[in-house]
Amino acid sequence: MIPVQEMKMAILTPPQLKDDGDFAGNTYIDTQNWGHLRILFITGTTDVAAGDAIGSTAEGTAPFVEECDTVGGAYTAVTDAALADSIQHDEDDSLFAIDIDLTKTHKRYMRVNAPHSAAGAVNGSNLTILGILSRPSIGPSNAEEAGLTELITA
Repeated sequence: MIPVQEMKMAILTPPQLKDDGDFAGNTYIDTQNWGHLRILFITGTTDVAAGDAIGSTAEGTAPFVEECDTVGGAYTAVTDAALADSIQHDEDDSLFAIDIDLTKTHKRYMRVNAPHSAAGAVNGSNLTILGILSRPSIGPSNAEEAGLTELITA
């Protein structure tokens, strides 16, 4: 099988523009029966002044991944699963990733801790966050199992 066909993708934070506050719709991904998780941050244009633009809980905190045994339980930070620093005002149209080896001891549900944008001159920051699962115990056999609405193979 082609490797990309053995992956599942999920939108953790839908594409949006946020000015001075938490991005809406942040959710978790269920990692059960998967061996690897990549959290992919995709930035668009920001108009934040010099300095920190996007972080976890506050714009000055590096975005990080947290985990929990249940959907609505108390989440805790995953050790070493954070970007080096917050996403900066001049890192427009960029990709950032955090990879997590799920074969190590981890809890089942993972998410990014409260993605947050600094205040912009007018608009703030553009962001979406994807979760990409790979190395499955049993691979997806259709679009829905791969986390897709539709899958065309040509």
